[in-house]
Amino acid sequence: MTFSQYHPFRRRSWVVGLALVLIFFPARSQAQQQESTLSGFVSDSATTEKMISATVALRGTTLGALTNKQGFFTIKGIPAGTYTVTVSFVGYRRIEQSLTLAPGESKRVNFQLAPNTVTSKEITVTADDEVERRQILVSRVDIPVEQLSQLRIGGESDVFRALQYLPGVLTSSQLSSGLYIRGGSPDQNLVLIDGSTVYNPSHLLGFFSTFNPDAVKNVELIKGGYPAEYGGRLSAVLDLTQKDGNRENVEGVASVGAIASRLSLQGPLGAGSWFIGGRRTYLDLILGLLPQDPAEPFPDFAFYDANAKLTQNLSDNDIISASGFLSRDDLSLNGGGIEFNVHIGNQTGALRWNHIFNESLFSVLNVSGSQYQNGFVGNNSGFGFIVENTITDYTAKGSTEWFITNDATLKGGFEVTNYTFDYYQNTTGSDTAIASGTQQAGLTNVEIRDWTYAAFLQGNYQVADLLGLQAGLRVDHYGQLQQTYFDPRLALRLQVQPGVAVKGAWGIFHQYLHLASLPDFSFFDTWLPTDSSSIPSIGTHYILGLETEPWEGVDVNLDLYYKTMENITELNRFNTRSGTVSQIFYTGDGHSYGAELFVQKRAGRLTGWVGYGLGFIASRFDSINGGREFRPKYDRRHDVKLVAQYKINDRWEVGASFTFQSGQSYTGATSRFRTNLPGDTVAADVVIPSERFGLRLPASHQLNINANYNSTLFGLPMRLLIDLYNVYSRRDIWFRYYDTTTDETKVTDVRLLPIIPSVALEVKF
Repeated sequence: MTFSQYHPFRRRSWVVGLALVLIFFPARSQAQQQESTLSGFVSDSATTEKMISATVALRGTTLGALTNKQGFFTIKGIPAGTYTVTVSFVGYRRIEQSLTLAPGESKRVNFQLAPNTVTSKEITVTADDEVERRQILVSRVDIPVEQLSQLRIGGESDVFRALQYLPGVLTSSQLSSGLYIRGGSPDQNLVLIDGSTVYNPSHLLGFFSTFNPDAVKNVELIKGGYPAEYGGRLSAVLDLTQKDGNRENVEGVASVGAIASRLSLQGPLGAGSWFIGGRRTYLDLILGLLPQDPAEPFPDFAFYDANAKLTQNLSDNDIISASGFLSRDDLSLNGGGIEFNVHIGNQTGALRWNHIFNESLFSVLNVSGSQYQNGFVGNNSGFGFIVENTITDYTAKGSTEWFITNDATLKGGFEVTNYTFDYYQNTTGSDTAIASGTQQAGLTNVEIRDWTYAAFLQGNYQVADLLGLQAGLRVDHYGQLQQTYFDPRLALRLQVQPGVAVKGAWGIFHQYLHLASLPDFSFFDTWLPTDSSSIPSIGTHYILGLETEPWEGVDVNLDLYYKTMENITELNRFNTRSGTVSQIFYTGDGHSYGAELFVQKRAGRLTGWVGYGLGFIASRFDSINGGREFRPKYDRRHDVKLVAQYKINDRWEVGASFTFQSGQSYTGATSRFRTNLPGDTVAADVVIPSERFGLRLPASHQLNINANYNSTLFGLPMRLLIDLYNVYSRRDIWFRYYDTTTDETKVTDVRLLPIIPSVALEVKF
């Protein structure tokens, strides 16, 4: 049964749309028509890179705005007069400028901020606080890119490495490239870069994402209750924005480290800029030099990636950009009774057009293509398996944002996607099929083509000085199903007293795609759609939050959440003949709930955060665990994160990061028996499992430290990056399995990486 069938909201959806229009269409009096408007862009003075979420405020008033993802802002309803405009952003010098506005004037002014060499907190301006407290940011995490760059492995900073240090963001292991957020699996996270969907956002081992850190200028993570402009996923949204490039000078950054090296270049071109960056790891070579225990071998791993972007100003009101990236991963392990090889590749390209109709109306059109490929071949105690997957995605989407008044904005848009899915799976253990890699009869072999369509309307309204409201509606139509689904969203923010606000969010979310993965190898992302034999997953979020600033420069956020999940899926590894998606997956339900505490200091010599997450997750499938409820593999229960960076002087910075998590769940065994597969003369041993994920591995914890030394090399700015990964060399258990290659069954642990010291040299030119 679909949401459109069982929920009365479907019959009243037009009422919500009409209410949104009435709320955000306030009548203007003659006095209001004489009020002025200030708009423009905020950018970095050194590179003219547009800045996201910079604050523009009028001193002595409560008027102001934050820049959007294109660096554009609008302040409406300004009485004629002369004002001092303040513009600020963390890590940049605040500027103040006097402006005079005539009655009814619409003035566009562009501001440029200079990087601040001293990270001390700026003097607080009341108008800035007034602007920021009006933002309805439920379950959103904002970490400056400068802080993200301090979380490194082998001299390499990385977006996903930093996100794994946030409360409520879990990983299956240190090798997991997936982010498990509030009980959701990695496929339930929508990952965007410049508005385009990315299906494989991380390289293997979880050390690096597919995005070169030099190419990213903004990271926004919404852990739940996200607005109607985002859809197609049940759990969270990770929205990244790439750098446009330096419009003033050609410059570059080169880094040579013990694990990977990278190079990025950028510069002006015509009426815009360009950026290109590449990276390659040689961890496979490093691990080959380390002494290894044959019973606990290190995995062999290598990857490369490349990012590029070209941006041009066609006019003062039109900006176009073309961007893309590609990546390739290879991971293998051979020893201890198990061997496998994984390869993953990602290619994407996008064309984007930003257009300003006037100071009140802003639009974005994005056309993109993406292809994701992976393959997994292996053998576990004589049981062979192979999985191959390709997804090709062509998407066009657009949105228009209307700044009606300072208290009201309205945003609407559409999305059209053409999918092609190919999936092949052989987990029968047949040596003949595995060796040949051919698609033989009796094995899963699925190809699906589909069109999906979506539209949304959402608005923000400051009901009163202390109360803000965000309401929206998203409509999705899936061609394979010939079904339309309605997802309402609602969020609010109440300022209960100065410096203390209560937030809440509720929403319904549908997901069309599913992830097929083998439980012990959760880094392997295999995507399949909902076809005519199945129905989409449905999630409902309930969130209550508290935000405060108990001490100047220290933000504290506490979130309580409850989430239900219907029609979620798990791979059916025992079905050897599948032609539809419903035959590949088991379908069930789940729920999660918990609390997250996040204490963050974003400015000063000492920066960083402390986070704690308490989470409970449960799933139930009729065909798994005897129909009894069980906790998933990635249930961690307790999650502690500490991150700190201290600037000693202009030369030296030191930092540390620490994590502690409850051990991941695993399935034990009760017995084994020997059998022969049809047509196979070799006997195979089959392990009889116990309670589904009923046992836990030991707790996982790890300490990393780093130091930066800033100087010059041949007259060029230089940084020496010193890192110590896994300081006390605790080799956490990746997964536990039962070795049946001998008469006596052995419980075997495959462990993760030991201590890895590294030094990297970074030079800017």
